Amino acid sequence: MRAMILAAGRGERMRPLTDRLPKPMLPVAGKPLIVWHLERLAAAGIRDIVINHAWLGHEIERALGDGASHGVRIRYSPEPSALETAGGIAQALPLLGDDPFLVINGDIWCDWDPAAARDVVPHVARAGAWLLLVDNPAHHPDGDFFLAADGRVHAQGEPRLTFAGVGVYHPSLFADVPRGAAAPLAPLLRQAMGRELARGARHAGRWTDVGTPQRLADLDAELAGTAR
Repeated sequence: MRAMILAAGRGERMRPLTDRLPKPMLPVAGKPLIVWHLERLAAAGIRDIVINHAWLGHEIERALGDGASHGVRIRYSPEPSALETAGGIAQALPLLGDDPFLVINGDIWCDWDPAAARDVVPHVARAGAWLLLVDNPAHHPDGDFFLAADGRVHAQGEPRLTFAGVGVYHPSLFADVPRGAAAPLAPLLRQAMGRELARGARHAGRWTDVGTPQRLADLDAELAGTAR
């Protein structure tokens, strides 16, 4: 199974920290945020990784190289300017192959085990998706989607959960996204939900959207304390 880490965003809310480093390269408890993902993927046996980048992408390539030092094989999908989530994935499809693949936002921290992604592949039908959902954080109280008891995910319904930025997607979900065009992911997910092709699960463990300097500092303090 292949995985993609999304790392092309500018990280405006993280400035000035992201003026010299791309957000996934910001350090958390002694190592870049993106390295936490690489280590979890390697431990799960998922070693073929695609990373897209735009803002300061050369810093990501310089730091990670071919991935060998982290036990993975990295290929890069550079973007002249960020193509948003669906656009970035569509651009990278030639590197991701014909089978369902795992995608992780580069600016989150999560203790979910990526090995579980293999178990959901049989449930990702053509043009379908599987989403990891979490309880709504304080900064996103209204959530995103409804998870039904049968595991299907719907755009409407209560209670709503927050999309964790972790998903398994069939490549045909992105078939109509023009290569090189910016495109958001949410409309494609809602289309899949409307066709009953979206499934998911709730993760009850640790998850952080590292979207502000304060949340980065809080996560850093928590993980550093755990390491001690």
